[in-house]
Amino acid sequence: MSTLEPGIEFRYESVVRALKATADACGRAPSDVKLLAVGKTFDESALLKCAELGQRAFGENYAQEGCAKVDWFRENRPDLKLEWHFIGPLQANKTRPVAERFDWVETLDRLRIAKRLSEQRPEDMAPLNVLIEINIDGEDSKSGIAPEALEPFASALSALPRLRLRGLMAIPAPADDEAARMKPLEAMRRLFDNYRARHPEAVDFDTLSIGMSADLREAVKAGSTEVRIGSAIFGRRDYGARPQQ
Repeated sequence: MSTLEPGIEFRYESVVRALKATADACGRAPSDVKLLAVGKTFDESALLKCAELGQRAFGENYAQEGCAKVDWFRENRPDLKLEWHFIGPLQANKTRPVAERFDWVETLDRLRIAKRLSEQRPEDMAPLNVLIEINIDGEDSKSGIAPEALEPFASALSALPRLRLRGLMAIPAPADDEAARMKPLEAMRRLFDNYRARHPEAVDFDTLSIGMSADLREAVKAGSTEVRIGSAIFGRRDYGARPQQ
């Protein structure tokens, strides 16, 4: 696991302030943009420090590691009532533990995975909130569906009884200048808005998850409703210390 460096209080408050200032500058309410703290490679104690500062929504990229954290908090600190988002690639043999623990899955791009999640979601839990991952830059190495595949894929997901389609997610390619960073973010916003306009019945389709530590300000400006922030809160990660998943 990564080692939490001193100063999480300062780093967390800096992110919260930056998010508020950017929202204010764009004429948006800070409450319109959810902050998702991404805790991959950091242990439960690091996430607990963040939760004690007021954070309630956490994102995890690795199924085994993330499920262990969900279990720890539900056993040891159920009073915190944390919200858990799975935001990494999901293999078919890991769908059941994710379906049984997480509140959200943000990376759906395969119908097979979606069907397994729906079938494996416990009946006594609320439907699993899901986002469709879009490969907005058309990168061969990236997960996600092509923008033009959104309509049929969303239609198929909407028919699955234990899933609740909430919106779109993307990880744009890194860029050096603001204009280049804005281009895919604005394309995501158009895709999101156009889908909502074509489907007024999709009242739950309300989440556009774009923006990370490097492009938080641009994402809020483009209309993101959720930013996924990890290193700016928790500090440097040690991927070599991560257990095998």
